[in-house]
Amino acid sequence: MTLPHPLVATRDDPYQDLAFVPSDKALVPFVSVDDMMRLVHFVGIEEMLRGLATYIEDDFRRWELFDKTPRIASHSKEGVIELMPTSDGEVYGFKYVNGHPKNTTEGLQTVTAFGLLADVATGYPVLLSEMTLLTALRTAATSAMVAKHLAPKGATTMAMIGNGAQSEFQTLAMKATIGLTTVRLYDTDPAATAKCAANLAGTGIEVIVCASPEEAIEGAQILTTCTADKRQATVLNDNLVGAGVHINAIGGDCPGKTELAEAILHRSDIFVEYPPQTRVEGEIQQVAEDHPVTELWEVITGRAPGRTGRDQITLFDSVGFAIEDFSALRYVRDALSDAGLGHMLDMLADPNDPRDLYGMLMRAGPDGVAQASSSVSQ
Repeated sequence: MTLPHPLVATRDDPYQDLAFVPSDKALVPFVSVDDMMRLVHFVGIEEMLRGLATYIEDDFRRWELFDKTPRIASHSKEGVIELMPTSDGEVYGFKYVNGHPKNTTEGLQTVTAFGLLADVATGYPVLLSEMTLLTALRTAATSAMVAKHLAPKGATTMAMIGNGAQSEFQTLAMKATIGLTTVRLYDTDPAATAKCAANLAGTGIEVIVCASPEEAIEGAQILTTCTADKRQATVLNDNLVGAGVHINAIGGDCPGKTELAEAILHRSDIFVEYPPQTRVEGEIQQVAEDHPVTELWEVITGRAPGRTGRDQITLFDSVGFAIEDFSALRYVRDALSDAGLGHMLDMLADPNDPRDLYGMLMRAGPDGVAQASSSVSQ
């Protein structure tokens, strides 16, 4: 903490006589929702989705360096609150995130989030960021990065079943990363589909509004399911899934919440982020604990095959993993300086003597302010 400097005093508040100016050590870069929106527009949403996909893929290539643990979840009948930590040995990161499907009926987001990066050597935070928008972006970027490895070559059409907050991001990420040209939309709520179609107008994507899942999957090489209900649902029946498609199942993300008929799992080659987490939260919670799956990092590094045949059904059982959030926060931290965005947040106490936290506190009180004011005036 640096020396105080005098400010204009007010009669009502003796603390207003002067302020303590935080040192650089006390400040942490902070990315607000407004900053994040400005960053997306500065970079361009498709370019940012491509950039995020690259950062995520790069960190999947370093997979073995990371600390890995299933997210720490607190479940309730209304939803779930989770912490998602990881570290590559030099930087530590975590995300706080919730999932409350009924929130939209009260005018609230289903998912909200924030995240942090810290220097492992000192433990000091180096970035605090909103992650509600960033989670939507990184989830879509992850889906598109995986589709690059697993979808049929030349795939141009996606069925988007579930047209909530994630649907536009998924569509644009697929366009930016693999060249998607057409999306076929379906949702049980026609208003959600209308919203999605309106938002995608003018993006260069052909949008086809469908009246049923059966209509949505016609001619689609990629089938994306993204629904919010916290229950075991059957969004896709087995007879709807033909040979050669890639399924991007992103709605199942907690115990008791699935979207696919179990029979689909037995016909598909299944790819996952982190098996100990996916077996509890993903579609594969429906099958035996030893049901075979392939970890994505092994495909990306060439240790395991991905798509191997024309008729193969590939299934990305996506639940979201901490390393993807780590990658997204890395991207944002690197992009901030070029964009000139972010704020410095006075977040860390920094006494002149690291052992004298109490003294710093007392010097900020009325008596300390008066003594400091007297010394400044002399």
